This record gives sequence, C-alpha cells and structure tokens, in this order.
Amino acid sequence: MSLAEASTTARLSWDWVRSHPARAFLLAAIAATFVYFYGILPLYAGLPIAEWAWIRWKPEYNQEHSKLVPAVFLFLVWYHREALKAAPKEGNNWGLLLIGIGAVLFVVGARSLQARLALAGLPFLFSGVLLFLWGKRVARILAFPSAFLVFLIPLSAIEQASFRLQFVITGIVERLSGILGIKVYAVGTTLRAVDGSWGFDISEGCSGIRSLIAMTMITAIYVHIVEKQLWKKVTIFGLSVMFAIIGNAGRIFTIIVIAKLGFPEFAGGIYHDYSGFIFFPIALGVMVMTSKLLNLKIGQVKASAQKLTSQEKVTYDY
Repeated sequence: MSLAEASTTARLSWDWVRSHPARAFLLAAIAATFVYFYGILPLYAGLPIAEWAWIRWKPEYNQEHSKLVPAVFLFLVWYHREALKAAPKEGNNWGLLLIGIGAVLFVVGARSLQARLALAGLPFLFSGVLLFLWGKRVARILAFPSAFLVFLIPLSAIEQASFRLQFVITGIVERLSGILGIKVYAVGTTLRAVDGSWGFDISEGCSGIRSLIAMTMITAIYVHIVEKQLWKKVTIFGLSVMFAIIGNAGRIFTIIVIAKLGFPEFAGGIYHDYSGFIFFPIALGVMVMTSKLLNLKIGQVKASAQKLTSQEKVTYDY
C-alpha cells in the first residue's frame, strides 16, 4: 500500500467515524472486549486464550502454521478492499444472532476449560459484528476471511486420529521403491532396507496433522482467490488431503532414494529436516494441475485439435 493510499484510507476511516459516532464507539467497545477476553483474561491454566494458543502453535505440536493465520486474515481483508469500498453499508440486526452463537461458544469453553471452543467462536463473532455494523454485503465479502480463523484452533489433540495417514504413505513409498528396484520392507510405519543397513520411521509430524493443516490452509486460500464456481472450490478443497499425501509420499521417497545412494545419515538428518521444500512443490503442483483440469474446456480443446489436424499437410512416401 502506497503512502497516498494509506492517507486516503485513514481519511475515509475518520470521515466514517465522524458521520457514525455511535457505531464507531460500539466498534471500539467490541474491539476492547475482544482484546480483554481473548488477550488478557487468564482462563486456561492461568493463561489468556491468545497466549495458550501461541504455546500450542510451536513446532513440537506440529501446528506452527497457525501463527500465520492473523496475517493471512488481514491480507484477505486488504485483498477485498475495492469490493468493500463499493459495498452498501447498512447494519443488520441478524448479526446479533451470530454474535450470540460466538458468545455461547466462548462461555461454554470457559466453563468447560476447553479453549478450542472459545477459538471456534471467533468466526461467528467476526461475522456477526460485520453483519450487525455494515450489513449483508460486507459480511458476505469477508465471509471467507472470517471462516479462515478456524485454523487458529490447535488440533494436536486429534493427532492420533491421523495415524492412518502414516500407514497410507508408508505403503505408497514401499511400492514406489519396489518399482525402482529399491528393496525395502515396511514394519508398521517403519521402512527398512532389506539388508538392514538403514531404516526410517514415518512419524506423525512427517505425515500427519502438520502437513494436512498446512495443505488445507494453502488450498483454501488458493480456491478462494483463483476459483469462481462453488463446486470447483469445494472439490479442490476436499482433495487437499490427497495433495498432502502425494506431497509427503514424494518427499519421503526422495529420502529413501538418497539413503539407497549411500547417504543414509544425510538422508535422515539434514535432508530430512529441510525436505519440506520438496513437499510443497509436489503438493502445490498437484493442486494447480487439478485446478487446471477442472477448468479445462473440452469443447475448445477438441476444436483446437481439429484445427491443427486440418492444417497438417499430408505427404506420401513412394
């Protein structure tokens, strides 16, 4: 954002405050309430919700990507800035219903000491405030950024439920290795060389909740910005688990290949720690390819093929 744009935004914001003093005061009160209940009030293990969540966004909990959610939320609001400027702004009392749902989730979470429920109330609270203060159009424009806040919820508690992904990826890598003549065998989620010279365990962090959350976040942002039709958004987002599996399988397979080449310590050490750079290109490539296939217009492809065929010169060999 340039200095001129920032100045214009600030001037328009001040004009709105001057023309709607009651709403401006209400908005300030709502913001202060958010800060107090989510950032100051110690409810969970003597910690505010924000601090409790920050601790669970550390790498050892396999969900450090959630630290990016607030920044992504602000980016999406900025991305829709032109639509927000043009949208009619008329408050709607139905927003109080969403605010009520969010408040109930917060209270239930506080009473049951389940901070995740309080965080689950954030999308309802944000959507409700938008609907109540500025109306349906603004709330609809920012519906996805508000819903994106669900990625703030730490999901490490369900990590054990993702153990099936470990077996799926172990099986895929074992078969890929067999195709290339790399002799390995699987014991549970461990892949070992037949000669016993090396072996690797597919842990939860390698194939479970970490990659799944990261990929679903990226896929959600991608379909929101790129795709226009709802069924395509739902389809691609629903396939985000498959993207994560393919990306992880490709990454772990490269580890097996490097170990086979005679560098098992390097493969299981430095390369393993930084091989996330392999996962994301593979997973993102599959995601983009899926999007391109869904947007492929068969009629145009057939017409182009027929046109090329008709332009080809026929030659005869005698």
